[in-house]
Formats: sequence, structure tokens, C-alpha cells
Amino acid sequence: MTTPALSISKETNPLRSLAGFGQSVWLDYIRRSLITSGELKRLVLEDGLRGVTSNPAIFEKAIVGSTDYQAVIESKESATLDAKALYEKIAVKDVQDAADILRSVYDESKQRDGYVSLEVSPLLARDTAGTIEEARRLWKAVNRPNLMVKVPATPEGIPAIRQLISEGINVNVTLLFSPEVYEQVAKAYIEGLTARAASGGDVSRIASVASFFISRIDTAIDAQIASQLKTTNDPAQRARLGALAGKVAIASAKLAYYRFSELYSEDAWQGLAEKGAQPQRLLWASTSTKNPSYRDVIYVEELIGPSTVNTIPPATLNAFREHGRLRASLTEDVESAADTMEGLERAGISIKSVTETLLEEGLSLFVDAFDQLLSATGTKRGKKPTAKINSISYSLPKALSAAVDSTLADWENNGKMRRLWRADASLWSGSDENQWLGWLGITDDQLAHSGGLTSLSAEVKQAGFKHAVLLGMGGSSLCPEVLRLTFGKIEGFPELHVLDSTDPAQIKATEAKIDLKSTLFIVSSKSGGTLEPNIYKQYFFARVREAVGDKEAGNRFIAVTDPGSKMQHVAENDKFRHIFLGVPSIGGRYSALSNFGMVPAAVMGIDVLKFLNRTEEMVHACGPTVPARENPGVVLGAILGTLANSGRDKLTIIASPGISDLGAWLEQLLAESTGKNGKGIIPVDREGITLPDRYGSDRLFAYLRLESAADGDQDAAVAGLEKAGQPVVRIAVQEPYAIGEEFFRWEIATAVAGSIIGINAFNQPDVEASKIATRKLTSEYEATGKLPAESPFFEGEGVKLYADARNADELKQGKSLEDVLRLHLQRVGNGDYFALLGYITMNAENEAALEGIRHKVRDAKRVATVLGFGPRFLHSTGQAYKGGPNSGAFLQITCDDADDLPVPEQKYTFGVVKAAQARGDFAVLAERGRRALRVHLGKDVKAGLCTLRAAVSRAVA
Repeated sequence: MTTPALSISKETNPLRSLAGFGQSVWLDYIRRSLITSGELKRLVLEDGLRGVTSNPAIFEKAIVGSTDYQAVIESKESATLDAKALYEKIAVKDVQDAADILRSVYDESKQRDGYVSLEVSPLLARDTAGTIEEARRLWKAVNRPNLMVKVPATPEGIPAIRQLISEGINVNVTLLFSPEVYEQVAKAYIEGLTARAASGGDVSRIASVASFFISRIDTAIDAQIASQLKTTNDPAQRARLGALAGKVAIASAKLAYYRFSELYSEDAWQGLAEKGAQPQRLLWASTSTKNPSYRDVIYVEELIGPSTVNTIPPATLNAFREHGRLRASLTEDVESAADTMEGLERAGISIKSVTETLLEEGLSLFVDAFDQLLSATGTKRGKKPTAKINSISYSLPKALSAAVDSTLADWENNGKMRRLWRADASLWSGSDENQWLGWLGITDDQLAHSGGLTSLSAEVKQAGFKHAVLLGMGGSSLCPEVLRLTFGKIEGFPELHVLDSTDPAQIKATEAKIDLKSTLFIVSSKSGGTLEPNIYKQYFFARVREAVGDKEAGNRFIAVTDPGSKMQHVAENDKFRHIFLGVPSIGGRYSALSNFGMVPAAVMGIDVLKFLNRTEEMVHACGPTVPARENPGVVLGAILGTLANSGRDKLTIIASPGISDLGAWLEQLLAESTGKNGKGIIPVDREGITLPDRYGSDRLFAYLRLESAADGDQDAAVAGLEKAGQPVVRIAVQEPYAIGEEFFRWEIATAVAGSIIGINAFNQPDVEASKIATRKLTSEYEATGKLPAESPFFEGEGVKLYADARNADELKQGKSLEDVLRLHLQRVGNGDYFALLGYITMNAENEAALEGIRHKVRDAKRVATVLGFGPRFLHSTGQAYKGGPNSGAFLQITCDDADDLPVPEQKYTFGVVKAAQARGDFAVLAERGRRALRVHLGKDVKAGLCTLRAAVSRAVA
């Protein structure tokens, strides 16, 4: 087990230990609550933080995603300010306060550290005079000696840097990507100091850093390498390319540092050094890791050296604190770094072209972020912004409200949100939770390296694919399904279909909707070893190969999988069009905002930048320094966890029609995360709203209302529930692009609720139990050609009934289907729930029949009811059914498949797999002591469902 983050002492804290190597740690993040909560001061004292940098994107997200700046924006003094002036008022105050906290560092280090950065408008990046003028104005407005003004390293910015240094203004030079441009920047700094010294000015109190952007270089180079690897069969070229992946950014940084060492050893510098001048240190920026194949702190560990700064984003800062490894890495093997750059040229990749493109892209990103920032602070006509994030409100009975308030006070007083963001495993069970929190920083990481997603979207559109089929299960399929049903078919892009069933008829129905020759398949499997995606791939790859030929088949497939998985190797061998990697520290159900959700989003034409930017606003709203009562994730999680512990553990989800499938995603997140150790929340999705008096006292209602297309009947029904005293949470989802906010809010809330309930919110032990039972049965079929024989305890009316010995003893005295069902349903009492588990084709007709049955039971028994189609629910709610509270009564429905479908390269068929999954699922329910009955319908499913529905109606009458 890895040591929890908060148990790290100052003496063993790797962040503090970097100082012993001559490197300063700065934080790439600033906002008001970071300062007012005391977190910035704690970072200085506990982690040895030496400085802070920021950018417009962070300010924008904090403004729209929190109440940090509400008082400033609504003040009388702000009423006459235009958008830019209002932003500067906000930013200047934050920078001043942060600079004051860091002043002790500044003084103690003799002006070497303790700086806070504030950038000139990126709109001035090509305007030398404008940059100089604005830098002077900001320097005067902040009026702190430990300010650094950020200026980009454009051809127009470099003379501005020279001039500003000559005037005694500290400069943080940004957007450096090559050693050659770094040298120009360093010389401009030296020339500026020289001019100041010549005019009699003091050069000893001037500081500057040259911010060299790291991970973006590897992202760009690796993409070119991957593209060339797909088109070359030359073994020598493939070897050259393979040796370069993930090496160029660090090699380039090492060469820049080597040049730094040379420049500040030359005679031209020595005279300035004698006057007290300090070197312009290299600062490593963009040090989060995008490629999951690389170590998450590689861009910290491999760049440790004297007279440098690493400005680290919060997620990477937490990761390095927890498991960073220390060594003097920056000066190691510089010769190999030079060889890497030479090898890049030999491979036909121009580093000059790449870095020029990165500069333009970086400027564009900064301009876009600045535009969004100005939009957030109002127009130039003085219009003030309204809150953009989806709002939350709730109505609770008095006793429950007091309990929730107590929980929120506990989270506030004990700094638990800070502990969550720091991956403190003791917040849950103290086991391996700190290894599963990569989702906390995923939106920022995706936005910082968004080129792969945007280029994929453009590529798919250009290729003219008519359809895309997502082949996956659980966390790999549920988010794409939400996106498909929410956004529909987007003009100019392929229509997305999702296949997450081994039912032969459902597979055939999916195939019937598409043209194999114009379809792109996305094989999505985190582990790469999950049975269903693997056999889907085998089936459709064979079908595509028949349609387009062996050479073209791989070009119709994309893989989304974790690095090093079996699926990655399959995709490489079959020459898939693309391989997108997941993040190993993100579990499947928390992966919506990673490539598992965003690759399908890009393929179907969703504007992923808009989607992620909108989501990032909720990320900031749920940040570690936001007070618990103002934190939308903590508030929701406190309600979920507190009410579950009070017996209201049936979360009933009501969602507007336009976002109705969000409930299916929430089912997995909540059930798989909290349903274990006999505890948990049972999510209830798609259960029709009924009269308030038909609900028990075990419910909590969550109403996700799509503001742009609300349903009046739902509004009235929810109002009725509130009036009757039922606890209700209301979430106003402003428009479809805002559902990303809900992905993150509910992930935070689920993690919070798991802590309150007292379980590990990130494992799924009972899902694995079902997989093992299924694998045992399919292996037996492969060996013998048949599944083990089984005998029903009842047969008649066209159905067969099965149960384990204990359940059969309680039910077999029934003389008819109606009698057995009556006995089974009589075992359902107050506080229980009834579960229908249908291993039949998931279509509208079958769903309507099962909905009819569940509502008959709900109305008669006054209990919560849930409905799942197998095998997809095995990767979702199945965890809670087996590992959660033993309050479920289960009716599993199976059938004989009218037409089966072979699985290429296997003896078993899809029908055999489905049967094995059903039987494995049922066996684990029995092992867990659940009240379970299996109804087998035969081949005529429609007739069988009619018989079953009629029998249930009579049984509960």
C-alpha cells in the first residue's frame, strides 16, 4: 500500500526535498479561495512552495464556477468597469494577496523566489509597444516587488522583455518550446540588465524566469511518430521512430539547460554577476503528463537540477508529494539528449516546424481563454455575469437537514475536501484509494493537450464515415450512450451506436443499422481483458474484413484502452486507425471525461473543447479550497451519504426527457462505488413518478431538470413530492453541453458519499465475482461443448423456474407460476427493493413490458423497483445487488435465443456467453444469500413476457 499523502512529513516530503537539488517548486494555480482558506500558506509551510503562476483560464473557471468573486463583481465600484478592467481588478487583488503571503519567501531567498505571475493580455502577443505599456501598467497597479509580469516569447515579445528588464520590471517569459528561442530570450535578459547597469540602475533586485513548456512537445511529436508508424514498413525507420517516443521534450529541455549553463559562465555575464545580478532561471512549465504510458510525474522527476523552477499544476503536485522520486536528473546523459534531437531530424520530423506550431497553438489557446474570461466578467457595456454552473438546491425534512448540516460542518472543520484532492486514502478505508483519483485532474489535462481530440473529430468528418459503433461495457459504454441520446446525430458526423450486450438479436439489430463499409468502430476496454469488448471486436473485425478486405479492415477501428493492455497489443497487431490510451489511475465508472468518453464525443461531432471548458467550471467549483457549504460536489455528497446512513438509501433519479439517459450513467457510478460491505446507495432509474403516498421512507429524489427543455408534468410531480415531505435534490442543467458538469459533480459527490458511508468508493469486488463465475462456465463450454445441466423446480405455462436450494425450498410449494411469484413477492418488505434483471434483447417493446411489471410491484408493495438488462448491468448496478445491503428481491429473466450468432475463433456463441453470464450472475446472488428467482421464457419472448406480466398482476392483486 502506498503511504497516504497527509502522512508525509516535512522531512520525507519529496516536494520540499527538491530544494536540496537547487530546484524551486511553484504552483501553476491561483484563485481567491486558495488564499482566503489558508491553503496557499499551508503549501508554503508544508510543501516548501516558492512561487505561484496563473493564467486567464484559471481565473475564468473560478469566476464562473464559484462565489469567490461575487462580492467584487456586484460591488458599486465595479458597476462602471468594462470587462477587462473588472478582470484586472480581480486579478490584481489576488496577485497582491498571494504576493504578500509569499513575501517571506522573497525576503528569505534574497529575491530569488517568492514570486507571483500576472500576464499581459495575450491579444498583445504580436505588439511590442502594447506589451511594454501594459506590463508597466500592471507592475504599477500590483505594486509588489515580488511580481513577475508574463510576456510570451514571440519575435515581438523578445524586444519587450529586453526593455522591461532594463526598467527593473521582473519578467516571466512564457511559451518557450525550443533551445534556440530560449537562447534569444536569455540574451534579451542579459542585454536588458546590461542596459540597466549602464544607466546606473540596480540589477541585484531584478528576477526573471524563462518558462519552457514540456509535455506539449511530446504530445505533438508522439502524434507525428504514431502517424508515420502507420504508414511505414521500413524496419529501420520503425525502430528510429519507436526510440523517440516520449523522449524529445526532456531531451530538448536538457539541451536548453546545457545552453543556460554555458551562457551564465561567459565573460559577458560575469560583470553583471559582480554587480549582484542573478541568472534568469529556466522554469519547466506544462509538466502534467498526458500520455498514460508515461509515469505521471515524469516531467518533474526527469528535470531536477540546480537554478531551475518547476511550476506544477495541483494534480501533479499532489502526485509528486505522494510518490515522487528524487535524483539529479537534469544533467544526466546530455549526449543522449543531443542524439535524440539528431535522430528526430533523421526520422524526418522537423522540431523547428513543431515548435513554431506549438507557439501559435499556445497563443491561440491563451487568446481563447482570455476571450472566455472577458465574457465571464461581462461585456464592455458593463453587463455583469450570471452564474454559469448548474445550480443545486434541496428540500429536506428538518431532522435530515440538521444531519446534513452536521456532515458539512465536519467536512469544513476537518479539511476533508483538501484531503480528498490530496488523495488521502484514510478518508475512505485506508487501502488503495489514493491510486484511483486521476479523474480529479483529467479535464485540465485534456484541455492542455486537446489537439488529439480535435484533430480526430476533423479527420472523421473528412473521411465521411456515416456510422460509428462503440463496442464496450459499463464505464466504457455508458457515457457514450448518454452523449448519443442527449446530442443525437450531429450534421456532418457519423451517427453513433453503442453495443453493450451479448444478446445475439441485439448484435444483429446493431449491424442492421449500419453500412460496414462506411462505419468506424471504437473498441473501448480499460483493462483490455474484458470478455464482451473482445468478442465484439472479433465479430465485427471479421465482418469488416469481409466487406473491405484485409488491408483496409484495421483502418476502420479505433481502440481506447489502458497502456500495455491486451487490447493495445491487438490494436497494434491489427493496425488500428488510432489507439487512444486511458489513465490507469482512473477507474472505469469515473472515466467519462477521459478518452473513454471524449473519443466517442469527438467522433460523433461534439465540440469537445466547449464541453471540457464547461465541465472545468464545475471542477473549479468543487475545488479543495471552496468551503463545504458552497461546494456543489460536497453538498450533494453530504446529502447522499448522510441520508443513506439514515435509511434513505434508494436514490430515485428523475431526469428531463432530453437528458434521461444520464440516469443510466449515474446508476453505475453510485451502485458500483457505494454498494459493498453490506452498505450502499441503490439508484432507481426510469421508475415512473407516482403519488407521494405510494413511496416509503427509504427514498431520496434527485431531479435533474434540463432548463432548456423542461417537462411540466415532472415539475408538478416533484413539487408534490416536496410538499409531501419527501427529501428532494434539484439540479438545474442549463443545456446539453452542461451535462459534463454533472459527470464531475456526481463523481465528487460519490467519492464524498463513499467516505461518509465508510467504504472504498473505487473498487468493485462483486463485479469481479460475476466475471469469474462467467469465465468458469465459458471455459467449460470450450472444453466440453456444453454448459452444465440444470433442472427447474417448476415448469408450466410456457416457462421454467430456477433457484438455488435455499430459495427453491421457500418457493417450490407454489403450484402455479402465479403462486410462486406470490410467494417470492411476499418476501419483499418495507425498506426493500424489487429488481428485474432481464437477459433478453434490450428494445422498446421488451423494456415496456418489464416497466409494466416493475410498476405493478411498486404500486402493490410500496417499494422501490429497479430494472436492468443483462449483461450490461453486471458492469453497473450488479455490484450493489451482490455487495450492497441485502434488501433486494430479484427476478431474473432469461430466454432461449431464436437465432444464435457465432463468435469468431471460439467454440462458444454469443448466446452461450449470455447464458453463462446469466447463470454466473444468479449463482453469485445465491452465494450472497439474496432472495432470487429465475424465470426462463423459451424462444417466444413476447409471449413469455405477456404470461409473466399477467401472473405478476394476479400475484400482487
